[in-house]
Amino acid sequence: MRVGLYPGTFDPMTNGHLDIIGRAVKLVDKLVIGVAINRDKGPLFSLEERVEMIVRETAPLRAIAEIDVAPYEDVLTIHFARTVGATVIVRGLRAVADFEYEFQMTAMNQQLDRDIETVFLMADPRHQAVASRLVKEIARLGGDINGFVPPGVAERLLAKVREA
Repeated sequence: MRVGLYPGTFDPMTNGHLDIIGRAVKLVDKLVIGVAINRDKGPLFSLEERVEMIVRETAPLRAIAEIDVAPYEDVLTIHFARTVGATVIVRGLRAVADFEYEFQMTAMNQQLDRDIETVFLMADPRHQAVASRLVKEIARLGGDINGFVPPGVAERLLAKVREA
């Protein structure tokens, strides 16, 4: 069984994330979506909320491959990949800046474990400018986020912004 890991903070999950997941499930038998607990980033959504949104939004893709959503913290992504049995780490690329960072991370991961490959999927051109932090800012300032996140995520994000 080919297992892939798609790690990220997903705060919140965007249409770009969903696009990468939709293409990644075609490459593996099982995709683990690793939800990173990164307190330094100060997530807007709790871990439980992020996991729940991912589970809900990926439900239609479970017909293509098995999908697990698993949080992780205080461990290197490469070590988490080993823990879940992944032989592939899936990463999405939007721009040259992403490539430079990901290139460096891949080189380091290869030094730590040569048996785990990193596969890059280019973002669909419609999603290349979409970043979770920008979507949150647009929502906070009253802009239309409907083209950037799934409807269920948009609803929850707008509710969070109203609470703040």
